[in-house]
Amino acid sequence: MAEDAIQEQLTVLPPEACPLQTCVGRTLQQDVFAERDNPPFDRVCMDGIAISHAAFERGARVFRIETTQAAGAPAVTLRDGANAIEVMTGAMVPKGTDCIIPLEEYDLDGDVVSLKTQATSKPSRNIQRRGEDSEPGVAMLARGVRLGAPEVATAASAGLSHLTVTRQPRVIAISTGDELIEPGQPILEHQVRRSNAYAIVAALRDRGYTQVVDDHIPDDEQTLTQKLLRHLSEQDVLVLSGGVSKGKFDLVPKVLQKIGVQQVFYQVAQRPGMPMYFGVGPDGQAVFGLPGNPVSTLMCLVRYVVPALLYLSGRGRAPIQPMPLATNVKVGKATMAYFLPVTVRVDEKGAPSAVPAPTNGPGDFLALTRTHGFVELPPQSEPFPAGFIARFYRW
Repeated sequence: MAEDAIQEQLTVLPPEACPLQTCVGRTLQQDVFAERDNPPFDRVCMDGIAISHAAFERGARVFRIETTQAAGAPAVTLRDGANAIEVMTGAMVPKGTDCIIPLEEYDLDGDVVSLKTQATSKPSRNIQRRGEDSEPGVAMLARGVRLGAPEVATAASAGLSHLTVTRQPRVIAISTGDELIEPGQPILEHQVRRSNAYAIVAALRDRGYTQVVDDHIPDDEQTLTQKLLRHLSEQDVLVLSGGVSKGKFDLVPKVLQKIGVQQVFYQVAQRPGMPMYFGVGPDGQAVFGLPGNPVSTLMCLVRYVVPALLYLSGRGRAPIQPMPLATNVKVGKATMAYFLPVTVRVDEKGAPSAVPAPTNGPGDFLALTRTHGFVELPPQSEPFPAGFIARFYRW
């Protein structure tokens, strides 16, 4: 399997310490422990008044407010158990109180509170007790987790300004071909716009990879050799688009071999995207040669390059997302896997299914804008029935 062959050649990138503000999307390479009880004190969960539940049990429904307990202030003490203290969300629970009545359940006249008929009281109501979420010495986050907003907030609550994370992979998207013209530049009838590299960069940046650049190299062996040597010295991953087939000007495999890239495989039993290349540079760089047709480029990127980047980032194997087919699908070739663009339909029960949305060919990139991704169908000559569970890959 191509994905297995790729990952057997990869080594997780080394860790580095980064400021907390720059860690989102990275893979944590340390355990994070609470620096103290979390919450560090009995905490008020709603704006309202703090009372003694015993007073409510005795029938008290009118209370005089003694003072206000603000968030960020030391705990005050209720002097008279028949009174109340006004409290704010996030504040320390005042001493001598054990119940928070939310402001929606009482009327306030000056400093006198009158409870409404629906008001209730019980010990610890609307109070989060100290250490309820975590305690010192217990890991709140484990090594290997992807850092999203909740994880970054958790690390901040532990008092950490920096985290040890996997270094972001340095990636370059390289398009080859004399026929390619940059957007915004004059174009002749026999030329086409350079779009694949833009799709590659966009897809990777959309997934949180920030160290992504691109280059365009003409169909010239000397230029290709010089530029690929430089990119190998600067990048962890090279993603080439075009130049990997059998044509006279498909120079990429030849040049890669010349500069010391060891071929792991060339061609995959799939359509579209059969003429795909993967190799490893002298220092372990991952080198992908993707077919030049836009549909094939994007499919191979999502199917192989994205999982490789996850692995390099310390995330292990990419999770498989199963998706049932919404209709019957006839493929017709028993020797190749088939990548079928689909839209995702959600029924009234919230269950998704894949609706086939085939393109007019490997160059019909416009059709992809009306899809959500593609499913991978295994080699099979018989039609796939509706409900068949396929692997789904989102763009």
